[in-house]
Amino acid sequence: MERQREGVAKAKGKYKGRAPTARAKADDVRRLAAEGKTREAIAAKLGIGVASVYRILAASAALSSEI
Repeated sequence: MERQREGVAKAKGKYKGRAPTARAKADDVRRLAAEGKTREAIAAKLGIGVASVYRILAASAALSSEI
């Protein structure tokens, strides 16, 4: 924890955390799912976790049901 604080202080409070890689591929996930690919195949093709695929598709379904 202390080393992390030192690093954040060195960056002058500009710590932004890890970049969300799976969310950047959300459009590809939805496209491949629409093509009928399995969740596992989508995850393998895009290099993300299966849980991320499910999360993206669940969020998409929630958004489309609200409209």
